[in-house]
Amino acid sequence: MNFESNGYVKELCSVISSIEEVLIGKKKVISLAVSCLLSNGHLLLEDIPGTGKTTLAEALAICFGLDFKRIHFTSDLLPADLTGVSILDTSSNDFSFKKGPIFCQMILADEINRASPRTQSALLESMANGRVSIDGKSYELPQPFFVIASQNGLDQTGTSPLPESQLDRFLMRISLGFPDRKSEELILRGFSKPLDSLKPILSPKDLVLAQIDVRKVNVSQGIIDYVLDIVSASRSVNNGLSPRASLGLIHAAKSIAYLDNRMTVLPDDIQSVFSSIAEHRLDCGYSQEKSLSMDLLSKIDAIR
Repeated sequence: MNFESNGYVKELCSVISSIEEVLIGKKKVISLAVSCLLSNGHLLLEDIPGTGKTTLAEALAICFGLDFKRIHFTSDLLPADLTGVSILDTSSNDFSFKKGPIFCQMILADEINRASPRTQSALLESMANGRVSIDGKSYELPQPFFVIASQNGLDQTGTSPLPESQLDRFLMRISLGFPDRKSEELILRGFSKPLDSLKPILSPKDLVLAQIDVRKVNVSQGIIDYVLDIVSASRSVNNGLSPRASLGLIHAAKSIAYLDNRMTVLPDDIQSVFSSIAEHRLDCGYSQEKSLSMDLLSKIDAIR
C-alpha cells in the first residue's frame, strides 16, 4: 500500500508544517500531538503558563476542521457544568436534556487539575466510550472526539492530582518547554504567524479515514516482543504500565510510521513515543527530574 497515494500523509505533514509556523521550533512536539490524534487518543499537556499549550490545541482544531471548545476547570466547576443537565419543560411537563460543552469534537480542559476529583471523573466515560450518561440515559458524543487537557505543576496552589484511572485514559503527555534561543529570537522578531492565519487542511471525515489507514500499518512479532519486554519490566515497580498503555504504544508507533510514509513499525518508532506514553503513568501524572521512561528503556536495551 502506498500511503502517499491517498493524500493524507502529504496533508498531515502540511498540518505539522503549518502549526510550526505558529509555534516555531516545536516540530517534534507537534508531530507527537498529531500522532496522538491519528491514534484516536487524548492528550495531556503539562507546562508552565505562556509556552503555547492553548495555541497548540486551537491550531490542531483549526487544521483538522474540528469543532472546538475551551473549558476552564476551576474549583467550583460541577460535573453538570461539563456534561449538561436535564431541565423541566413546563409546556410538556417533561424533562429535556440540555447538552453541556463536552458535546464537541475537541475540547480543551484548561487547568484540569484545578477542578475537584468529582468533576475530573466526569470526563472518564466520555474519554473511554465517547458518550455521556445522565439520569440513566446515554448520549453519544460527536465523532471524532478528543480531549486535550492542560495541567499545572504539583507545586502550584489549588491543584488536585488526577486519579490513576483518568491518567491512563490520556494516551500521551507532552510538554512544549521553552523555545531554543534561535527560535525565541525569531518569535521576538515577529516571524511567528498568528493563529488566525491557519486554515483547515483536513476535514474531520478525512481524519477518521486517516485513522483507519494507520491501523493497516504492519507490526512484526519482534516489535510486539519489544513492547511486552518494556511493559513487563515496568510492572516490577509501582504504577506499572497497563494493557491500555501497551496498546497505546503500538497505535502511536503506527502513527509515527504512517507520518514517515512507512507501512512497517520500527523499534525507533516505539522509542520516539515511549516517553510521552509511559511517564505520566509511571510518575503519577507529574514530571520528575529523572526520566523514568528513559531509564526503563535503557534497562530493557541492556537486557536485549
